[in-house]
Amino acid sequence: MSEELVEDCAQLTKANSIEGNKKDNVTIVYTPWSNLKKDGSMAVGQVGFKDNKKVKRVHVVKRENPIVNRLNKTKVEKFPDLRQEREDRLKELRGKDRATQQARQKEDARIAKERKELAWQRDHAYDDLHSEEALAGSSNQDRDADFLDDFM
Repeated sequence: MSEELVEDCAQLTKANSIEGNKKDNVTIVYTPWSNLKKDGSMAVGQVGFKDNKKVKRVHVVKRENPIVNRLNKTKVEKFPDLRQEREDRLKELRGKDRATQQARQKEDARIAKERKELAWQRDHAYDDLHSEEALAGSSNQDRDADFLDDFM
């Protein structure tokens, strides 16, 4: 993240803090939520960190009103229907899962059909071997008397 963005976030955090807004020379601590450590022996509002390397400390000397005012002008408050958004997301995920399952079933059906055809071909490969035409073609009864001359 750029230094300007970090400074904007720090100014906004200081301005929105009840205690920090009144003080100068405030250190603001940023860390991912997964890095927070809380156990029962800690006081209310107190947290620790699992990995201190993931903690970023930003020192704010004093509140800079132009930065806070610029950020507050672009502020947009939304009150989303979280239940509806969750249901929509789950419905979309179910649709994707259903589509992949149908594609998998079609692929399995296609493979099963191919295997069935190959098995049928393997089982019926010699079916026309003893047909009337094949027997007539290999029969010596309807041949000329000099059919053996072809071999010499």
